[in-house]
Amino acid sequence: MPRNCQTSRQQSCNQVGLLSTQPQPAGPEVSSLLLFPKPNCHPNFFKKHPQEICQINCKGNSLAVVEKNGSVLIFDKESEHHQGLHKKPKYLNSGKNMKVHSLDFEAAHMLILSSEGKLSEHSISATTNKSEIRLLKELKSKYVVQIACGDHHSMALSKGGELFTWGQNAHGQLGIGNRIQSICEPQLVGDLRGIPLTQIATGGAHSLALSLSGAVYSWGKNACGQLGVGDTEDRYYPSYIRALEHEKTVYISCGGEHTAVLSQDGLVCTFGCGNYGQLGHNSTQNELIPRIVAELFGARVSQIACGRRHTLVHVLSLGRVYSFGCGAEGQLGNGDTSNQLIPLPVNLPSSWVNGGEFNQGNRTSEKVIKIIAGGNQTIVLCLKKQNPYVNLNGTAIAEDKEVDKWISNSDRKAWENIKKTIRLIFSSAACVNGSFLEKRDKHFRSCTEISGVDMSAVLLFYEKMNKKPEIAQEVISAVQKLLSSLSSSSSLPEGLRIYLIIPVLLRGQDNISDCLLVQLAEAILNLQQKSLEVLESLWSNLEIPFFMDLVSIHQRLSNTNLSRFITQVRHCKDVTCELHLNLTLKILQILYQVNSSAGFKIQENNFYLPEVKRILRQDWYWNEEKKALLKLTAYPCIFDMQDKIVIYNIDRQILCQIRNQNSFKRCFLRIRREHVVYDTWQILRNTPAETFKNFLQVEFFGEKGFDDGGLSQEFFTVITNELCCPEKQIFRNVEDSKLIWFPSQVPAGKDTFSLIGTLFGMALHNMKIAPFPFPLALYKKLLDVPPTLEDLKELSPIEGRALQEILNEDYDDVLENMMVDFTIMKEQGGSIVSVELKENGANIPVTKHNRKEYVSSYVNYVFNESVKSSFSDFRNGFLRACPAKKWKLFLPIELQTVFRGHTKYDWELLEENTNYKDYEKSDQTIKNFWAVFHELPEEKKKNFLAFLTGIDRIPAEGIRRFEFTIEDAKKENPDLFHPIASTCYRILMLPRYSNKEILREKFLNALKFYEKFGLP
Repeated sequence: MPRNCQTSRQQSCNQVGLLSTQPQPAGPEVSSLLLFPKPNCHPNFFKKHPQEICQINCKGNSLAVVEKNGSVLIFDKESEHHQGLHKKPKYLNSGKNMKVHSLDFEAAHMLILSSEGKLSEHSISATTNKSEIRLLKELKSKYVVQIACGDHHSMALSKGGELFTWGQNAHGQLGIGNRIQSICEPQLVGDLRGIPLTQIATGGAHSLALSLSGAVYSWGKNACGQLGVGDTEDRYYPSYIRALEHEKTVYISCGGEHTAVLSQDGLVCTFGCGNYGQLGHNSTQNELIPRIVAELFGARVSQIACGRRHTLVHVLSLGRVYSFGCGAEGQLGNGDTSNQLIPLPVNLPSSWVNGGEFNQGNRTSEKVIKIIAGGNQTIVLCLKKQNPYVNLNGTAIAEDKEVDKWISNSDRKAWENIKKTIRLIFSSAACVNGSFLEKRDKHFRSCTEISGVDMSAVLLFYEKMNKKPEIAQEVISAVQKLLSSLSSSSSLPEGLRIYLIIPVLLRGQDNISDCLLVQLAEAILNLQQKSLEVLESLWSNLEIPFFMDLVSIHQRLSNTNLSRFITQVRHCKDVTCELHLNLTLKILQILYQVNSSAGFKIQENNFYLPEVKRILRQDWYWNEEKKALLKLTAYPCIFDMQDKIVIYNIDRQILCQIRNQNSFKRCFLRIRREHVVYDTWQILRNTPAETFKNFLQVEFFGEKGFDDGGLSQEFFTVITNELCCPEKQIFRNVEDSKLIWFPSQVPAGKDTFSLIGTLFGMALHNMKIAPFPFPLALYKKLLDVPPTLEDLKELSPIEGRALQEILNEDYDDVLENMMVDFTIMKEQGGSIVSVELKENGANIPVTKHNRKEYVSSYVNYVFNESVKSSFSDFRNGFLRACPAKKWKLFLPIELQTVFRGHTKYDWELLEENTNYKDYEKSDQTIKNFWAVFHELPEEKKKNFLAFLTGIDRIPAEGIRRFEFTIEDAKKENPDLFHPIASTCYRILMLPRYSNKEILREKFLNALKFYEKFGLP
């Protein structure tokens, strides 16, 4: 708590200027005014009634008073001292018929703001003491609401949220860079565009701005740390004071070389020069970052004000004002001229402080205290609660009550003013960003995780404005103007809120809104990379319904643009909408990546475009529409897995057709079944890379049949089983997951993994299932997606769970007892050795502070470092044999499905998709066959698939697209009594059986034969 200062009533009256401390004829409601240091400095000043004052400003040796009637009086200390105490104050000629709203000044210049928002500048000559008045024509189109003067620079804030600066710039105090040393014309501070500012303040040569969300930005001279950014380097552009990001700042004030800020909770932080104790920290040291004034703990401060080298605070609950800093001229108001290093009370009349007559009963709620500091002067006013003293105006915003008035308005005369307000607010990013803030202080925590925007309020406003079309039209027109002026440089969450709000305002499905959404997409894509990353973070933290709505808007728009694009392609017209299509698809793809990084908040099918399926359903592969669609594969989110398979098939068909000039050739493998691996390796070693562009055809020695897809599928099934057999010791077989992974050591000179990779690539190029039991991590690595701990849990559940336990452990002593360090055990040369995960890892214990690094290093070693050589060979072989590139469209899980097929079966759908030759579905033999089939156990049904196709899995296309044919075997071979399968063509040759039990027996015998010998 602030300390009490025991000063006599007489001392107080001798030291201060006191007006109306005794009851006046007007009664006890008369206001009072105190001036420090001396009462005879400005004797004429005390003839003004405080309740008639709109503003008092004190800088240097002068006082300026703005009266209720809009006139300005200047009280000059030096002039009155030399020309007599009864010299009258001078009225400032501010211009014909101009009513002054507020002013600010320093020794060399003064700014005067009219009630109409027009700004005049007065350059005061030090030699002649005359004013040169000029209207700032550069700002004539702006409605200025706030001004501030430094020693030699000025700032002006417009109602539309734009901040302008001019004057000297030696230390960067203009915030526009260091190329200009001085400039007379106001310049826009571009780095703060889009930030809804509520207050600006200037020191001697430094500047501050405060946003509606309590963010503080500083720039300019920083020799004493007055910018609060942790060093003493000048800043030529606004810098965000990160040390204040959790303080909910509501007011800022600047001294000559120090700064004070006030939080919503009544805490005061100071920083900068402390030579005179003006920081209140009981020292004369400078502070480079904001530091809470500890002496004020427990006292909820309501106001702050900085003089040149002293600081004032007001504690409303106590009715007291405290001061600290330089007191050389008595400006601290405590009857002394010494400096104060901590806050001590200003001598106020007893009726002003807590417990006094003035604060008793209901009168407390009817009075307010106002503190003013400037130069070496202090002023304290005690006013009626209803008084003309000006409050700071900031960026204009659309408030709920005002919007309701717009909606309910029926006065055509008032409509013109409403239109002006709508145009002002919705053509300004700052105004829009400030209009929809969370009411529950969330906006004070505006960061990359919390936007601070009340999206429900945005949606409600959209619904309200659409009730009155003329308002909606004005809003859309203003937004159109806004979009052409959006900045690409802001990386601050406050400035990027606009990109969350505007899509909701444009969600109406009409041509104008759609065109503006495309323009918005272009603005987003023009953002600097850092800004785009912040926006992506804001998107990822939207509530699911609003994120879903955002995706829906861009999905609908992309589908519309795709339809227009395809129509133009189909009719061979000039394709004019391709640019628009690419812009909206890029945004949709970014949103998809955000969704993926956030753990898939919404389902992937929300990104698919219906128009894609319509095009792909067409029978002819080579039409212009499908070729055009291939251009859009840069945006894989718009395709589901089935679409991607079709696209990939088109890609490989085109590749093969181009190579063979419209006549397909084949890549032949003629191998012995009993030596399948040896023969395959011999052929692949001698096969040129170009050959792999042809489609594969397999022939087994001594076996009849033409490969129409079935034999090559059987080949991949057989060779996969051979290579993955534990006895071969090619892969590391993980017992607890039944999965395989690459070994950490590969014998020198061996090309095994290069050949396996080649085989893998051939399988994909020919769209055959190669059921290697690899974990998902393999497909991630092929697609350059880093594996994670979840992948290790899949490959090695025991290791994965152990690492998860380390991450979950809350107690350090438990981690210490685990005795884990930065090493990993691996098998080498038949023995187990320890490998360090980082330099000197054996001597680095795992703790709560480094356990994430340890787990990350462990996962990286298993999936990357330990298998670098073998996986590199595998990948090179894979790329050699898979020339078509559209496989990169697939997600890792989709690519895994393409290789391994489905293991979920819909046998009824299989029956439904079956074709018949020389049979009718109603024939008794067919009825008997399906009756027998559906009675089989699951394993036998899967064996039938293998019997028929060479693999017991369903291709990635799904069983719905899986077809086979049953034909009458005796038509071709009258002596055939057992069912046989033509794996080549997916044909089951079924003799006619009149008896169901005979059919069952013959069918099961055929399956047993296949299971034993592997031959259909």
